[in-house]
Amino acid sequence: MRILLVGAGGVGAAFAAIAARRDFFETVLVTDYDLARAERAAAVDPRFSAAQLDASSAGSIADLVREHEVSHVLNAVDPRFVMPIFSGAYAGGADYLDLAMSLSSPHPQAPYERVGVKLGDEQLAEHETWRASGRLALCGMGVEPGLSDVFARYAADHLFGTIEELGVRDGANLIVEGPDGSPAFAPSFSIWTTIEECLNPPVVWEKARSDVDGGWFTTEPFSEPEVFEFPDGIGPVECVNVEHEEVLLMPRWVQAERATFKYGLGREFIDVLTVLHKLGLDRTDPVRVRGVEVSPRDVVAACLPDPATLGDSMRGKTCAGLHVTGTGKDGRPRSTYLYQVVDNEWSMREYGHQCVVWQTAVNPVVALELLAAGTWSGTGVLGPEAFDAQPFLDLLTAYGAPWGQRDD
Repeated sequence: MRILLVGAGGVGAAFAAIAARRDFFETVLVTDYDLARAERAAAVDPRFSAAQLDASSAGSIADLVREHEVSHVLNAVDPRFVMPIFSGAYAGGADYLDLAMSLSSPHPQAPYERVGVKLGDEQLAEHETWRASGRLALCGMGVEPGLSDVFARYAADHLFGTIEELGVRDGANLIVEGPDGSPAFAPSFSIWTTIEECLNPPVVWEKARSDVDGGWFTTEPFSEPEVFEFPDGIGPVECVNVEHEEVLLMPRWVQAERATFKYGLGREFIDVLTVLHKLGLDRTDPVRVRGVEVSPRDVVAACLPDPATLGDSMRGKTCAGLHVTGTGKDGRPRSTYLYQVVDNEWSMREYGHQCVVWQTAVNPVVALELLAAGTWSGTGVLGPEAFDAQPFLDLLTAYGAPWGQRDD
């Protein structure tokens, strides 16, 4: 296996650190628009090399795939670059993995009622093209989406006879300390991506509504708040509806009545996002400032700390998981939370990367190892739900990243 890693930011660098401890691949070419950043990430292992790459250029990606005889392209940059990387991998002759899918567009007349272009629609439309070529595009293979989708497959195969709801519930008790030791506002993941998913209309899926838009519909941002009790000392966190790929992927492969995604953003974060939206600072289209064209969202991102640099000042744990309700294999009512908790102190000590990016990066490494071994195989544009969950969860545990199960 010869891997092209596109993006050497927080997740890309963490991927390199994790993969360097494994032996399932031959080479990894680490690429980034910033060559120095790619070189730093590639320095972890002699099997890694670095190159400069413009992720918006499908042609440049295809050229690198051919030049380096790449077998698998891993997209670890933000989702605005999904389609050129996806297309470049196909044109170059490689298989493809990503951590987030192609962007959505709200319904033009009813944005908080009906879906428009959904997350991943552009990629899923190419399923037959990829399948006919005998190639695989494994989409949404991070932590969320990714691990929770694996949990959905595991729940359907091993725990439940019928599923009422597949409810992704993510939360954390992370605190970023400022220079004076007091809590600072510093998102632990890409603010560009966070703005995109949190301010877009959240998507919910219900089987009973499948005669309209396939069962997918939208609500207002931050809707339907609920307090969810997270394990391992994190405790109760208020979670709200957020647009996310799991809701678009799970119903395609797992039988259920309803699918939702709720995230524990916290009141301060919601207030900040609301103000950004009111001021138009969430916009991606450029505005002219003193003769210079600049995207407001890019300015916001540039004003905040790089999430990859926050590890030393971050304290606490992050939890990603799936709450499943329905009936068990024995026909009795069942409610189970499948989850993974990562402590920032542990990930920094063991890998030198903060817990949120580490938890995202470990999952594509596991997936690539399963593909290299032939344990996972498939063609077309597929989500993690399309594969056997048990080998993934077993290997994840072997990586030192165990998962948990809580029966309510």
